[in-house]
Amino acid sequence: MVVPHHPTGARLARHRLADELADAVAPVLLADLVAVLAELVGNAVRHADALPGGVVRVAWRLRRTPDGPFVQLRVTDGGAAVGPLVRSAGPDAVDGRGLHIVAGLASRWGVDRDGLGQSVWAEFEPAATPRTDLVAAG
Repeated sequence: MVVPHHPTGARLARHRLADELADAVAPVLLADLVAVLAELVGNAVRHADALPGGVVRVAWRLRRTPDGPFVQLRVTDGGAAVGPLVRSAGPDAVDGRGLHIVAGLASRWGVDRDGLGQSVWAEFEPAATPRTDLVAAG
């Protein structure tokens, strides 16, 4: 799908992903997918150029395996002078945590570049022991 290179693009992508995968993956995995996709689209909007037409391309792939679903998310933008980097963010920093979230939730992530721009992807491998709930500290 394509979304606008605008903050509303992340919302549109999150809703479409949640609608399409709600019956295909566990709710905990879906929450992780939605969070990571929001970060990737948000980063594309904040830090990269748009693709022609002022858009960002968003894609996902679901593959069933004997151990559970494998999901890959991919966000393609027009690229930036500096590629995505995990930054150090202090407790008072207002940003700089997005790729920490991606790295913490996804099995792995990376960046592919070509002459048209860049694609940032995140993969979610089936868990040997699926998480069934999250405990909130507070």
